[in-house]
Amino acid sequence: MVRIADISLPDFPLLLAPMEDVSDPPFRFVCKQNGADLMYSEFISSEGLIRDAIKSRAKLDFNEFERPFGIQIFGGDEEAMALSARIVDTVQPDLVDINFGCPVKKVVSKGAGAAVLKDIDAMVRLTSAVVKSTSLPVTVKTRLGWDDNSKNIEEVAERLQDVGIKALTIHGRTRAQLYKGEADWTLIAAVKNNPRIHIPIFGNGDIDTPQKALEYKNRYGVDGVMIGRAAIGYPWIFREIKHFLQTGEMLPLPTIEERVEICRTHAHKSVEWKGEIVGILEMRRHYSNYLKGLSHVKEFRTRLVTVKTLAEVDSILNEIREKFSGIVLERQVIPLSEDQLPACAC
Repeated sequence: MVRIADISLPDFPLLLAPMEDVSDPPFRFVCKQNGADLMYSEFISSEGLIRDAIKSRAKLDFNEFERPFGIQIFGGDEEAMALSARIVDTVQPDLVDINFGCPVKKVVSKGAGAAVLKDIDAMVRLTSAVVKSTSLPVTVKTRLGWDDNSKNIEEVAERLQDVGIKALTIHGRTRAQLYKGEADWTLIAAVKNNPRIHIPIFGNGDIDTPQKALEYKNRYGVDGVMIGRAAIGYPWIFREIKHFLQTGEMLPLPTIEERVEICRTHAHKSVEWKGEIVGILEMRRHYSNYLKGLSHVKEFRTRLVTVKTLAEVDSILNEIREKFSGIVLERQVIPLSEDQLPACAC
């Protein structure tokens, strides 16, 4: 069993990464259904929360089914971070997570996200301000460092633990790498194997198959892994990893019927949560991922991203199920195209 303060997680838990414009309640629902052990909100601007920005406040919403659940905040101002942590307290999630990893320009330019990796003292002050402002456990998600010349994650881990964080998730890339190249887990292992470190250490980056999850578990000794992009359009990744870790055997791939029904559940939850107009509109980014690997599906996909009612979506999904029923897809890992990537999966 892995513990984050008083939160009990199973051995080697699987965490769903907070992803901007992806990790909303409907997406989290289908991931939880398929075995995600700990999930987070999309990352939320501390300044937005304080200003009562509608979009930021909406990201605080979650369902009891999602627990244990963390709300992730980001910012570069101590007072704003402290106040936003108190606001998060009011909706009673299970933990508060601080984002020190987002590499996108609009966040970094404000001195937040991965920008804080350039100033560890500031990172410590920001973290301490949050820890002192909430009764909830505080965790952190970050990267190896700003660039290849400043991989300071070992110092970061020690100092953040010293000011009271209860778990640390490390993405195995620097800010300069963005999402390119292969994630380097050797420094994640160095943090985990540091005798001074006693909090759970979770690894993140490039986990896209059950085999890789087992390999990285054994090679690097982390307490669990966080999965982001590999779950987009494929929430079954969680159940597949769990089954493989327990048995050494691969589960059969989801059938066409399963793909359609999970996509349908996702669409219905989207409408339920956001209303039909917004729910249908925001669901459009997900269809190509759910239908990935099917040949001659472009016509259906084109129709799905143009219809405006849930009834029409259901009708097209029924057509897809009937047309492709019985087809067995091969297991494949296809990188998401640029327009399918989350705005930030840090």
